[in-house]
Amino acid sequence: MNVVLTALVTSLAILVGVLTVTAWGIWFERKFSARLQSRLGPTMVGPVGLAQPLADLMKLLQKEDLVPEAADRAVFNLAPQIAALCALGAAAVVPFSAHIIGAQIDLGVLYLLAIGAVTVMPVFMAGWASNNKFALLGGMRALAQSLSYEVPLVLSAMVPVILAGSMDVSKIVEYQAAGSWIAIGPVWLGLPAFVLFLLAMLAESNRIPFDIPEAESELVAGITTEYSGMKFALFYLGEYVHTLVASAVASALFLGGWDGPFAPGLHWMVLKSLALFTFVYWVRWSLLRFRSDQLMKMCWYWLVPISVALLLGAGAWVVL
Repeated sequence: MNVVLTALVTSLAILVGVLTVTAWGIWFERKFSARLQSRLGPTMVGPVGLAQPLADLMKLLQKEDLVPEAADRAVFNLAPQIAALCALGAAAVVPFSAHIIGAQIDLGVLYLLAIGAVTVMPVFMAGWASNNKFALLGGMRALAQSLSYEVPLVLSAMVPVILAGSMDVSKIVEYQAAGSWIAIGPVWLGLPAFVLFLLAMLAESNRIPFDIPEAESELVAGITTEYSGMKFALFYLGEYVHTLVASAVASALFLGGWDGPFAPGLHWMVLKSLALFTFVYWVRWSLLRFRSDQLMKMCWYWLVPISVALLLGAGAWVVL
């Protein structure tokens, strides 16, 4: 009974922590982008606008729930819920410290890659069920993008798996704690794999310059064109949570996770994850969006061959 209770408390703490950081992460992005553009960002609600996420939530809860007349109502209503749940489910196997982890499983990396790939399904469901040409085009773009960038994502994630000899994320962190972080040793292998993982992570999260499914200048609002209220909010919650969890996964696989100088622990995992989270924002507000053909060309002409070479290099490094 104590084991079950501990697992429930840990899972609840992780869930609350992820949602809380996501909420204030939205505030931070708005302030961060404002500073880059010489604006003030949120200032009116709470001190320095800190209560803006709560105000946005209250506003969205009061919005009318609209469903297009010719839409597939069941699929239309289910898509945003699945998007949010899939993003939150990925946090279950991320080791935030040596003792804080929702579920300790031997195939943690496989679970993360699988649930990350599933996140494209609610996006396509929304595009198809909306009975809207702009939404359908956004869904088709999302499907093509996710299937393409899943290849370099999986191959780059296999580099730490091969080097550590395990698919358990905790054991990969322990391997790095006993030696050096994979992103810095061997540099010729770990650092390129880390960069590839970050690029593929941006594409999986639909973040600029990879936000082709929601290209406002072409598709109005892409898959969310017909959504309103909390259904609209759930899509963006899933996107932000996915970005945060993917940053934590990258920290665990390549940056040593909770390992750090002086005193290893939760604080190092939080700092590394938030640093990557901030880097994603920086990229988003600094670069322009790729065209669809440019995005696909970069994936299949460059990222896939390089990731295959890195995977072979990791195998050769372990053998030799």
